[in-house]
Amino acid sequence: MFERFTKDARAVVVGAVGHAERTGAEAVDEEHMLLALLDREGSRGSFVLASLGAAGRRDSMERSLAEARRRGGLSRADTEALSGLGIDLSEIVSRVEEAHGVGALGSGNGGGRRSRCRPFAPGAKDVLTRSLRVALARQHRHIGDEHLLMALTARPGVSAEVLADHGVTYEAVTRVLYGGGEAKAG
Repeated sequence: MFERFTKDARAVVVGAVGHAERTGAEAVDEEHMLLALLDREGSRGSFVLASLGAAGRRDSMERSLAEARRRGGLSRADTEALSGLGIDLSEIVSRVEEAHGVGALGSGNGGGRRSRCRPFAPGAKDVLTRSLRVALARQHRHIGDEHLLMALTARPGVSAEVLADHGVTYEAVTRVLYGGGEAKAG
């Protein structure tokens, strides 16, 4: 599949690995891919993010991702579902952080920097697979960073939630890339 990746898509994957290494994460996940997409300039994906006003809101996105890490990587939908069962996640986070320090539920720091390659977490693998499906559905012969962005917005979870909170939805990305005919009104 990687032979189909454009230079920009490959740069996102390499950038995601770099983000994972810098944070000491055990695996590359969707968050790292999102951050790597936000790093890009002069690509189709960066054009879409700029067009939707998200490029200038990186700090806000990073804060949202950090808050999700504090919740153990759970999305707001997951938090609301737990609340419906009578489980107060904010209370659990507070108690864990009181006992073990702030950020204790965050995705593992893996004990610091390691020289081995980071594997891709199942969610990140799914984003890569979805990007291929998106490209094939559009009859594109390559996978660009715009396809990775579309895959991130199409997959439920924290990254899609953070993007949507900043105006970047699958429909909005499609509208910017391919015109207004495919975007849902409303």
